[in-house]
Amino acid sequence: MPRALLLTGDAAEELDTMYPYYRVQEGGWDVDVSSRTMRDVQLVIHEFDPNSDAYVEKNGRKLPVDVTWAEVEVERYDALIIPGGRAPEWIRVDADVRRITEHFFARDLPIALVCHGAQVPAVYGLLKGRKTACFPPITGDMENAGATVIDAPDVVDGNLVSCRGWPDMPQFGRAMMELFSKSVNSASA
Repeated sequence: MPRALLLTGDAAEELDTMYPYYRVQEGGWDVDVSSRTMRDVQLVIHEFDPNSDAYVEKNGRKLPVDVTWAEVEVERYDALIIPGGRAPEWIRVDADVRRITEHFFARDLPIALVCHGAQVPAVYGLLKGRKTACFPPITGDMENAGATVIDAPDVVDGNLVSCRGWPDMPQFGRAMMELFSKSVNSASA
């Protein structure tokens, strides 16, 4: 059975995390959640309030962790998922997160980026020359990292699939599973 690694941490957005988590399982994949420690990850809910200039945040569900970043054996995984929220801001400074992310890019394995998730490969220079979607306010960050930002719910560029955030999940979920399935089918052919 193919296996995906969901790379996350505290303050990951709940829908950005849980939708891909369940979608890959619906598609017949196993998925392991990876974080800095084995403590459950505190997910957050981002909502748009007409009385606020930015999204508002409140605590969401807790997500159990299967493996720490330091213990991830990258060869065990066929795809990588990096959800959004605030987690990408801080997880990207970890050496093991870099090791994991660079492995998937170097081997042209499928990678799914949701919302702020693009911040992780961007900081390592891995989006240079690539097309990506992202949460609109970080467009400048992605462009400064050398990416071309496409304002669409399901941007596919080679082994990379991305979206702007949780409102894109229906289109993104289909594109993610098509990319993941195609990769596994070509690897087994």
